Amino acid sequence: MKQALINAPVFTGDEWVNGHALLLKDDRIEALVPLAERPSGYEPVDLEGTRLVPGLIDTQVNGGGGVLFNDAPRVDRLRQIGEAHRRFGTTGFLPTLISDDLSVVEQAIAAVRQAIKEKVPGVLGIHLEGPFLNPARKGVHDEHKFRRLTPEAVELLSSLDNGFTLVTLAPERTTPELIRALTERGVMVAAGHTGADYEQTRTALTAGVRSFTHLFNAMTPMTSREPGVVGAALEDPNSWCGLIVDGHHVHAATLKVALAAKARGKMILVTDAMPTVGASDKQFTLKGEVIRAERGRCATADGTLAGSDLDMLSAVRNTVQRLDLPLEEALRMASLYPARMLGLDRELGRLAPGYRASLLAVDEPLQVRQSWIDGVSVSYSYPSALD
Repeated sequence: MKQALINAPVFTGDEWVNGHALLLKDDRIEALVPLAERPSGYEPVDLEGTRLVPGLIDTQVNGGGGVLFNDAPRVDRLRQIGEAHRRFGTTGFLPTLISDDLSVVEQAIAAVRQAIKEKVPGVLGIHLEGPFLNPARKGVHDEHKFRRLTPEAVELLSSLDNGFTLVTLAPERTTPELIRALTERGVMVAAGHTGADYEQTRTALTAGVRSFTHLFNAMTPMTSREPGVVGAALEDPNSWCGLIVDGHHVHAATLKVALAAKARGKMILVTDAMPTVGASDKQFTLKGEVIRAERGRCATADGTLAGSDLDMLSAVRNTVQRLDLPLEEALRMASLYPARMLGLDRELGRLAPGYRASLLAVDEPLQVRQSWIDGVSVSYSYPSALD
């Protein structure tokens, strides 16, 4: 199928381009050409003045559409989660399994493997957030599921052979040798839910840690005489940091300081989304405990944050409105930079020839009007102000 997307400014990932047609052929972007040079043989798609931007990539999706991945690590539920987030701009994601038994970890990896084989829209790999975490920084995780990393577990964690694997662990609860063993098998290791000090974090970075899961949350803070995990993360020029910009997890001023300190291009937006995203029911059960989302905040009865009710386009809006970043940079933090983190920046994160046709047509309020994942489109409508 060949399409010419017209009547929409195009954000390539670098700049806005006007008066051009974006040509799609099957699952790829073929070219970006001036309208006057548009070739014949392409079905014109009039986007009516909306804006074309790269599809968004979320590396931390616990659930959506009423589904928690832990409760049902199956292909059909991955489809449901992906469909829920697609409406909010996500065209690529890592289903995220929070701390659980290794038998459930095995089921989740098998489900993701099969989903990728079946080309379930958006599934790029898996994020295993635990169970190799520190009880002192457990957050809402079930500490009864926590365990030490072993060579046998390394083999399981690195067993996904057709997608990206991200593992969040507490580096002080394992050894540099086992961290290195994971990285040598192609796994990206992130530090999170950790009580490590600065020196332990630096040692872990040397061993292969390349990312920090929801920076500031569930980790040792930066203070005047102990930089902690946060200080090591901000100082390191090569690692990536996930940010939950929902107004609940981290104060806007703190995020602004972090963005000024960290090497540009190394901060990515994540949602840490729970089943309430894209669902009418704003409560769910996590390990027997009722979690409610109220005014965008997901929490237990005692007020402990439990993931988020955030979607990716809302994260982009919040980054612009609360952190005073240009829309273009906020979009990069949600598309190009995560693609780089996953090693997919020659396929995703830009609207350029040869890239996968995963993109969005968004209106002025940043609502998705049309979404393409590998060339297959879905359209959305919204009630008008007069309805």
